[in-house]
Amino acid sequence: MQFVKMHGAGNDFVLVDLLTSRDDRDDAYWAELARQMCDRHFGVGSDGLLLIVPSDQADARMRMFNPDGSESASCGNGVRCLGRYVHDRYGLGDPELRVETGAGVTVIAMREDGDVTVNMGRPILAPREIPVAVVGTDALDVALDVAGEHLMLSCASMGNPHAVTFVGPGVLEGYELERIGPQVEHAAIFPQRTNFEVCEVLNPEHLRVRVWERGAGITLACGTGACATAVVAERRGLARFPMQVDLPGGSLTIDRAPDGAILMTGPTAYVFTGAWSLRTPAQSAIPNLNREAIGVG
Repeated sequence: MQFVKMHGAGNDFVLVDLLTSRDDRDDAYWAELARQMCDRHFGVGSDGLLLIVPSDQADARMRMFNPDGSESASCGNGVRCLGRYVHDRYGLGDPELRVETGAGVTVIAMREDGDVTVNMGRPILAPREIPVAVVGTDALDVALDVAGEHLMLSCASMGNPHAVTFVGPGVLEGYELERIGPQVEHAAIFPQRTNFEVCEVLNPEHLRVRVWERGAGITLACGTGACATAVVAERRGLARFPMQVDLPGGSLTIDRAPDGAILMTGPTAYVFTGAWSLRTPAQSAIPNLNREAIGVG
């Protein structure tokens, strides 16, 4: 199986191109493959496995499997990488590329400077639709006691759920995300689990964010997380569009279109290509690569 590894602001993915091939493997197969390939010690190493498959309503369809084997409906940095690949490989996307995701059809625009802009659609703010189990019609102020901490969260969905907490100067770097993140992700008020962002507001047009991703853990960037953070920061009166969101792996620009849709712009890059040796889950987790196929020897 041939694959391409890409990243967007350090958020890295393994892409498998099934756009022109017939594939009848089931979800359990891809979930197990994601667990194997995403492993950073025994696999390729990535924040997710992206499948590029045919679509009846767009140029291509994206399926994303997290490192734990679960499937996500949307991934902002992932769809930017996939869009760049489909544009470069198949010549699609002039002037725009349409990619079907579990959260709907995403429109992507390639920029002359190499960056990619994605229309992420309108944010979902109703608690029941995020989903988060709170009383009322808004999830801007949600109290949660976990890991010995009292957190105030602002929740939104960009096709997947996010919970954001804001911290003051000098707190972000030392924030115990590895300890607190998984407990927020699995808190009972989030029936589908959640992504968790910690944000410092530098000024109304500049945010710094660290991310705990649902099903992946700490990542260098999260596109939907950057969008959700920008949305709730603006709603709280802390920021205004457009704004720059700095993540450990790079920066994204988040803006809002006149119709309320969120626009995310950022870089994409190819890392390497390779061949993965197909095997059953019972076999060794270390791939037996075909040296000729990858140009070695």
